[in-house]
Amino acid sequence: MLIPHPLLGPRDAQEFTYLGDVSLLDRPDWQAPDAGRQFYEYLYLRDNPAGEHRELWYHEQGDRSWLVVTRNTLTHDIIKAELARDVALARKGGAK
Repeated sequence: MLIPHPLLGPRDAQEFTYLGDVSLLDRPDWQAPDAGRQFYEYLYLRDNPAGEHRELWYHEQGDRSWLVVTRNTLTHDIIKAELARDVALARKGGAK
């Protein structure tokens, strides 16, 4: 499987380490009154979708960047790859 790295072009998936669902970018507030429940859900409750899914991949054997890869879990077709930094900033409404 080739991952279209936004900076380096197509890279073999063996260069990457899979982390999990992109929702891991939304880490709970450790100071919230219900932080225990939030972290439990964050760490242990995961969906197992069939079809299009957004995932975190780490370019371990390359430039050490984090990517958000949109992939079809049934066909393994990759629809899009973005730098995780850009995705996280866009979620917070920040600029690059």
